[in-house]
Amino acid sequence: MTQLIDKARLRQIALASQGLDKRQPFGRGIDATLLAIRHLGYVQIDTISVVVRAHDHTLRTRVPGFQSQHINRLLQDRKIFESRVPVAAFRPVEDFRFTLLHAKKFGSKALSKDSKLMMKRVLKRIHSEGPLRSRDFEDNRNKSSGWWNWKPAKQALEQLYFQGDLMISARDGFEKRYDLTERVLPSSVDVSVPSLEEFACFLVDTTLRSHGFANYKSFTAGGRYGMPLGGCVKDELKCRTDAGKLKEITTGGGTKYWIETQALERSLGRVPKITRLLSPFDSTVSQRDRILEVFDFDYQIECYVPEAKRKYGYFCLPILHEDQLVGRIDCKSHRDESRFEIKALFIEPKFASQKQLERLVDPLSTAIADYARFDNCNDVVVTRSDPIMAQSLLIKALVKNRM
Repeated sequence: MTQLIDKARLRQIALASQGLDKRQPFGRGIDATLLAIRHLGYVQIDTISVVVRAHDHTLRTRVPGFQSQHINRLLQDRKIFESRVPVAAFRPVEDFRFTLLHAKKFGSKALSKDSKLMMKRVLKRIHSEGPLRSRDFEDNRNKSSGWWNWKPAKQALEQLYFQGDLMISARDGFEKRYDLTERVLPSSVDVSVPSLEEFACFLVDTTLRSHGFANYKSFTAGGRYGMPLGGCVKDELKCRTDAGKLKEITTGGGTKYWIETQALERSLGRVPKITRLLSPFDSTVSQRDRILEVFDFDYQIECYVPEAKRKYGYFCLPILHEDQLVGRIDCKSHRDESRFEIKALFIEPKFASQKQLERLVDPLSTAIADYARFDNCNDVVVTRSDPIMAQSLLIKALVKNRM
């Protein structure tokens, strides 16, 4: 039987599972950063820099006092690694073996003789010289040809990285250093290739740990792993459901979710009175259909949408107030001027009355001021808002909070 669950209950479960139900769910400092990554399973990387980088933002949301150098230190200490399965992300090193199926599949693709020769040359140089960047292979060839218009050595680096021969040993900003996998990966790490059944079990475990509940699509990551996981995931879900470890639930919206029986029965604390700005790549909002159904929030990252078709803006940050997604801000950091610009503030209609806004703007202004300081901006400007009265209310709250 599929059990009907109230949306408010599911929001609490989702936020608790994401580490957003407390101010310091993992503690503080570099150890807390590692705990957060392990709990979430991965933290997505993105190159967009109009505001704080996505991975820094996601971790700062959960680890007060987080600093970007925590990531570099954890990479150097081999506690985490960088992967692209199924998205570019930092992952705990103990999960490395669960990238090997994808690497094996990628390594079986047909390659030209020239590509294979270049890969041998690249491996030979890295073997003898140590970690190298793509620009260490600069050449003067015509860059208008080749895979994605990259120079041949870059193609070889990426192929070797995807198929598991190379790993990223360090980063200088967004410039990667590649090294042999055996020199990067600690000898204690399990490198046995999992079966599809093991991988399905891993996906179910990690998805439920970090999200609390999930639909079938969420477990299989929309097919982005590039492997026939559907049957194995279905078998694993059925096995656990038949054993009473999982229950099938719904909000009444038509989607079936699975949740651990213990999680469904566990008592939860009060809704946290915290207001946060979330990264568009935060895993809390990564499952768009779930966010719409459970949080009644229709969200899309519009930086990949043609400008003429954008509804809200290039890079909108969702606003999480207590257990509700109440709006979004399209913003940009002008770091040279130490100015954080809110190009547009959008409040969801059901939270847009004057009475509701007056309660919201003070905690929202605090969250914005804190975020701006993390992005090295000391001044905040609000260009426009919807509804219009939210602009003046927010400006007053920012002045009151000395920002």
